Amino acid sequence: MPDTALETSADDLAGRLAHPRFPRSSHYDVRWTIDNQMGPHALWLLEWLAPALGLDALRPGARVLDLGCGRAMTSVFLAREYGVQVTAADLWVGPDDNARRVAEAGFADRVLPVRAEAHELPFSEGTFDAIVSIDAYQYFGTDDLYLPTLTRLLRPGGRIGVVVPGLREEIEGAEPPGHLAPHWDPGFWAFHSPAWWRRNWTRTGAVTVETADWLADGWRDWLLWSEVCAEESTDEVMARMARDSVDLLKADAGRLLGFARVVGRRD
Repeated sequence: MPDTALETSADDLAGRLAHPRFPRSSHYDVRWTIDNQMGPHALWLLEWLAPALGLDALRPGARVLDLGCGRAMTSVFLAREYGVQVTAADLWVGPDDNARRVAEAGFADRVLPVRAEAHELPFSEGTFDAIVSIDAYQYFGTDDLYLPTLTRLLRPGGRIGVVVPGLREEIEGAEPPGHLAPHWDPGFWAFHSPAWWRRNWTRTGAVTVETADWLADGWRDWLLWSEVCAEESTDEVMARMARDSVDLLKADAGRLLGFARVVGRRD
């Protein structure tokens, strides 16, 4: 890492990342968020999702599954901001690692880390009041048959809400589009538009879709965060991923890429 990354003060970083749209996230230590990031700014995206989930789904004491929680930043956020009981499920980050992180944050009594694969979740039907997934659902949820297997874990009336990297609209013509071809990764085939997600969820009959929309200027937020992580991350793998994201987002300049938010209610 360049020396400038180590010299940047926390106050300078906090000022650079202060976002009027995400005031709750601004209270979190910026170094903590950088050190535990695994992609786009997960707390910003969760803060955008929360109002669409509604107060009932996130009432104090509600049981929430944080699916694909990564390093459990979103789980800590849910516990701290809403007083819910969180099951923090991830396949790649071990539960012991997340348990240490959660305990250091002071929420060991509200967050239970587990290792789980999205297709083999060890929970009973009706266990949760809400399911959230931030920057993870695209890895497993594009399967047309997946949503009903997941929403059975919700109580009747419970809600599922996801935020995923996506496309403003589905690609027509050459795929990938020419301006993104030099930066394309096979994982991007899982990026879809809010309209695609609404249709995918609606036709299953598993939920009533209440929200399927697009984060205005979300690509700019993604770019800003990626630039900071490229400069400041002490994890070279994460720093390299951030640099790749910077190149991708600059090439796209808001034409296609951004974030989709989808919320459904189990009837």
